[in-house]
Amino acid sequence: MTIRPHHDLQAAARHQAATDPDWQDDYRRWRPMVERAVAWLVARGNRRLRYRGTDANDRWLHHRAAALNLRRLVNLGLAYTNGIWTVIPITA
Repeated sequence: MTIRPHHDLQAAARHQAATDPDWQDDYRRWRPMVERAVAWLVARGNRRLRYRGTDANDRWLHHRAAALNLRRLVNLGLAYTNGIWTVIPITA
């Protein structure tokens, strides 16, 4: 059996996650947004890398994330009018 160098820190973090109500509230608050962002990132066949080499894949990932962020901003009301980018709140 191998004990990793950070075993005590990991055990303490697991204990905090299991017992601290404030930590659990924060986790429940932020987890859905993170999961959603990851789901958007890997949607439509983007679970695998497309290129050889880290530089090309790094560039692809940055472009993919930028495109998703732009799409999200447009859905939230980002508009380009009179040469200026503005966020127009969408009212329901």
